[in-house]
Formats: sequence, structure tokens, C-alpha cells
Amino acid sequence: MPTPAITAADLPDVLALFPLPGALLLPRARLPLHIFEPRYLALLEDAFKTRARLIGMICPTATPSGARRLSAIGCAGRVTSFSETEDGRYMITLTGISRFRLRDEVQGFTPYRRAQVDWAPFARDLGPAEEDPGLDRAAFLAILARYFAAENLSTDWGGLKEAEPELLINAISMLAPFAPEDKQALLEAPSLATRRETLLTLIEFALRGGKPEDLIQ
Repeated sequence: MPTPAITAADLPDVLALFPLPGALLLPRARLPLHIFEPRYLALLEDAFKTRARLIGMICPTATPSGARRLSAIGCAGRVTSFSETEDGRYMITLTGISRFRLRDEVQGFTPYRRAQVDWAPFARDLGPAEEDPGLDRAAFLAILARYFAAENLSTDWGGLKEAEPELLINAISMLAPFAPEDKQALLEAPSLATRRETLLTLIEFALRGGKPEDLIQ
């Protein structure tokens, strides 16, 4: 039986959080994760008890003082597949559902962090895949090939040539080895076209010999 679609009514006011530096999850994209820390095993077990099975991926960032704080925006993913190892660890796949804005952390008795979140700014995330009419696929793939060669990365080029615009742009955004703050900029892009423009800026800067983390602050 197909998994029922997530609707706005399924989005909770309080969301369990999985802070992970540099991990990027985008709506309708898939992120594989290896869960082994006891607190996140507890988070996963609690997520399995709910219909939506949502986990909030969010990036911790360093403050000028060296302390770490949570980013203002994250993305909730639904556990859409999982397997358990003999020693109690889990391999799971999260499918991105919607971004959220962090409001206030909730204190309680869970070993993992939770927060009140606001979904309203990202209502579009629950809709169909976005389009990017301005995408020049040939030019995009050409600069991507140069970047992958420079970074010694490999990918399924046949699949990229056939991929829909959202899958293409989001997959590269998640795969590329950008700094956490650059991944955050890609997450917060207000549209697919803006994400593509940000992605190209990061790639072009890297190809010129700069470090992408120096570009977006």
C-alpha cells in the first residue's frame, strides 16, 4: 500500500531535531543516514510511533565566540526506508517534506533536542516539484563536469542529463562538498532558480581557486 502523502495538517508544532553539520536535505530529495548514537536511536524510535515519521534536519553553526548554535532554518524529512543492523544501528532514508523556521527550543525529558517550528513561510514545499525555466542544461552540465573533474568527484552523467530540473539542481546541491554555511544558503534559497544561481556561483568561485566557504557568509 502506498504511503499516504504528508499534508499541512500532519506537520507538528514541535519537531524532533537532528543537528548535523554540513548535511543538506531539500524538499522531495532523499538523504541516507546512519543512526548509531543512543539519543538519535531514541529519536528514531519515537518517530516510528507517529504517522508522519518526521525528523528535523538542521545545521549547527559556529558563533564568533566559538560556541555552536542551530541555524534558523532546517528541513523536515520523513523516514521512508530503514534497515537495522545486528548490533542495533539503523540505516535510514529521509525524504524531504518541508523546510521550517526554528522558533524556540523545547525543554523536556527526551535525550534529543526538540523545538517549536513555523512551517508557514514554506507552504510551497508541500506542492509539486518546482520548475526552472531559466535552466540552460547544456551549460550547467558543462561547468558541472569541470567542477567534478577538479574535485575528483564521480556521478551518473546519463542520469543527470535526463533528470528533471529540481532533481538535478537539488542532487548537486546535496552532493557537492561545500562548507556548512554554503549548504545553508542553498537550503534557504527562495526558489529553484535562486538555488541554481547560488550553486553556480559557488562552483565558479571554486573553479577560480577560491574556497566556497569564503564566499557566502
